Amino acid sequence: IAATQPSTNWHLKENAREHHTSKFSSEELIVRRGQAFTITFNGAERPEQNLIFIAETGPKPSKTTKTLATFDISSTVSKEGWSAVVKSTSSNSVSISISSPHNAVIGRYRLSVQSGSSSPASLGTFVLLFNPWSSGDDVFMPNKAECEEYVLEEFGIIFAGNKNHISGFGWNFGQFQGDILNICLSILDRSLYYRQDPVTDVSHRHDPKYLGRVLSAMVNANDDQGVVLGNWSGKYEGGKNPSSWTGSGEILQSWKKSGFKPVKYGQCWVFAAVLTTVLRCLGIPTRTITNFSSAHDADGNLRVDEYYDADGNHLEKGADSVWNFHVWNESWFTRSDLGPSYSGWQILDATPQEQSGGIYQCGPASRNAIKEGEVDLDYDVTFVFAEVNADSMYWNFDSATGKKTLIFSKATEIGASISTKAVGRDDRVDVTSDYKYEEGSAKERDIFKKARKKLGLEDKFDPTAPKVEEIERKPDISGKFKVAGALEVGKDLDLLLVLENLQSDAKTVNVNMTAWSTLYTRRRINQIWKDSMSVTLAPKEEKQFPIKIKYPEYQQQLTTDKSIQVTALCHVEDGIQVLVKRNITLDNPGIDIQVLGEAKVNKEVVVEVTFTNPIDAEVKDCVLQVEGSDLLQGILELRIPPLKASETSSTKFKLTPSETGPKHLLVNFSCDKFADIKTFKMVNVIN
Repeated sequence: IAATQPSTNWHLKENAREHHTSKFSSEELIVRRGQAFTITFNGAERPEQNLIFIAETGPKPSKTTKTLATFDISSTVSKEGWSAVVKSTSSNSVSISISSPHNAVIGRYRLSVQSGSSSPASLGTFVLLFNPWSSGDDVFMPNKAECEEYVLEEFGIIFAGNKNHISGFGWNFGQFQGDILNICLSILDRSLYYRQDPVTDVSHRHDPKYLGRVLSAMVNANDDQGVVLGNWSGKYEGGKNPSSWTGSGEILQSWKKSGFKPVKYGQCWVFAAVLTTVLRCLGIPTRTITNFSSAHDADGNLRVDEYYDADGNHLEKGADSVWNFHVWNESWFTRSDLGPSYSGWQILDATPQEQSGGIYQCGPASRNAIKEGEVDLDYDVTFVFAEVNADSMYWNFDSATGKKTLIFSKATEIGASISTKAVGRDDRVDVTSDYKYEEGSAKERDIFKKARKKLGLEDKFDPTAPKVEEIERKPDISGKFKVAGALEVGKDLDLLLVLENLQSDAKTVNVNMTAWSTLYTRRRINQIWKDSMSVTLAPKEEKQFPIKIKYPEYQQQLTTDKSIQVTALCHVEDGIQVLVKRNITLDNPGIDIQVLGEAKVNKEVVVEVTFTNPIDAEVKDCVLQVEGSDLLQGILELRIPPLKASETSSTKFKLTPSETGPKHLLVNFSCDKFADIKTFKMVNVIN
């Protein structure tokens, strides 16, 4: 090879098609490991002149850390290492098929070629990713439709609300847009692991277990100035309300633009969505999972304790909590460290809840290990097991005396309706049975006992087998809250408190009732309403007591999570207390999207968004935010004039789609009375 720089043809289109990387918009070659790619370069006189290729990555490439490979022309593809096979030659150029091993380190490589004794000439750089389409890869996913969804799909649905009332909203993962791949690679180079020992960190980047754990730490800002700063205070000054984001792109780009300062603010679904973007971008199949009535067991005893005062107010006492929902991730890869029965879906959680190994990181925890109660296996299986299985204990706490009395315990409360988006459809799929055996079955209790035993808890108080001093007296009455009307922001909240006397003699009951606005973590923010009454129930009688909380009473107090906790603490004369509670999530009013005409590539199409003000007052400060991968660049923000009571606004804007196929448009509408009314619309783009 002459001393001049060879010019390289990277065959970007053909290689991208073969490697499922066509969706990246890059001038650089992006390929997947364990699969051949073709390059052509000129300046080679005769290829049999002992061409030697050098592929290297990371700060100090070496053969021992598998970050440097030198390989010459061979007649066949190597099973173990890198190899190069001549495809064709002409008078002054040669086409080479280069293959990387299935377990190659992923990241940006420098490729050069050497001929005879001359010094190496650089051919340029390329990026190597995980390959779920290749059977030798740790992330191999045999089902092609699942590969499409969990690696290539840029749109997702995240489920929220509460277990009685599940709602979902769209999210734009946007893993192939603009500069996202480079940002993902820079996340790796800013981790604590890389800063402490860059050479070792890069050498571990062949392993999805390692990268998943590192990224679960880097997506939150704790410890390492990672991507997103969490905020669960209900006050979001100086940043964006976590509910207002509609995609990961804006977050990742802001992080980079600010010089890698954490983006304000996130809550669980934001951490999970950003982690999905990063892992899909790197080629690890990943999805978001929502667990309803999710336990945060801070002390690792598989129990969550909740405390109430005599008025029925939920007290901020103890570190345990139960969230209306919590969102984490599942990623798909093998567990060579644990054995084949623990391969498949692995839980990763980037929300900073508890430290693991001194850092806010969580996982990978094998989903099969969780189902079987194998809480001693790596990583963080105990914490995730508790999130879906912990027993709930409800205590009455008297702050004057410090005395706590067990009101009741429940083993079936936690871990309900575990949900994810269906493959290839915009529907919800319930995966609860992949996390645990049927609630209340003997097998489920056996697994729970097995987990307690492994944690050395079997002698401690087990709510299903109480010791003498903790034996619960049977309550004389039972109670529940029923919803008696629409659960919608802007409408009055109508409930029924249903009390039933279980005994054959009359009972007098003093009832203390409260309603608080809460975050989705059930953290109380503002008291909305309180009341008390004394009722007499005849033997075996059931009575209903209507409760109305008017919109003006709760409007100022509501959080953007739109959740309210209602409790009634019933003091039965000469009997034990009964706690009746319900967590209610209100829906926002609807918003409508219409695409006016056919959506075609590179042609303008008009979209109309309409919203009707449902309340008897003017709404102002109205803003519409629109985004959607391959439909528009970045985020479109439109200001909308104030709307009088019952008035409808119609807003039109233009899109120019850049790719064919089913695309999703996401809309977020906010005003002074309603926060973050979200909807999405599938737009089929044709040629």
